[in-house]
Amino acid sequence: MLFALICKDKPGNLQVRLDARSEHVAFLETLSGEKKLAFAGPFLDADGKPNGSLVVVEAADLAAAEALSAADPYAKAGLFENVEIRQWNWTFNKPASA
Repeated sequence: MLFALICKDKPGNLQVRLDARSEHVAFLETLSGEKKLAFAGPFLDADGKPNGSLVVVEAADLAAAEALSAADPYAKAGLFENVEIRQWNWTFNKPASA
């Protein structure tokens, strides 16, 4: 099952994001290698600066998606104000390899 992790950064926490970015990227690369990552990227504010994340993961159930979310270095660094996790169905423009 696919789950969308919709993450909103705490206001004023850009430096937290920047400090944890290399660990976050390594975490996503690991998920990708394990075929658990569909896609990911930051939300941007009006100035083009990141202020949240959209991460879509493959997980057996909501509990497994929650565990992946909690393991993200951004979450561990306290970057997020909130994280919404929703089961998601990729209907259009799904790559053949996904």
